[in-house]
Amino acid sequence: MRDFAIQLTHRPGELARVANILGRHRVNLKAVAGLAIGTHVTIRIVPDDVESARAALEAANIRFEESEIVQVLLENRAGELAAVSSRLGDGGVNLRAIYLTGIAGNLVELAIVADDMKKAKRLLE
Repeated sequence: MRDFAIQLTHRPGELARVANILGRHRVNLKAVAGLAIGTHVTIRIVPDDVESARAALEAANIRFEESEIVQVLLENRAGELAAVSSRLGDGGVNLRAIYLTGIAGNLVELAIVADDMKKAKRLLE
């Protein structure tokens, strides 16, 4: 699983433009997040088909940064995020993104993008 970080200008229709391109290429999204700061927006997507997402964005000349994701399954209870983020922080790993990608019963699935994926994987095993 991989994520794509896309920088956009903060103006109406930008997310729709990207979503339409992905939709035309039949790319389904497992997760999406966005944050506007000033005149810029960063959206991050987790597509179900990485190759199709990459091809769609490249064909539309949309710049993106692609990163590996580590998946973590946690119990759905208070303090679990604190435990995971503390383990990474104490290990010197900085988070670049975190997504909630699923909830099933008493379990929560997170997708984490870190600055040192090898170290993050080792710390989260």
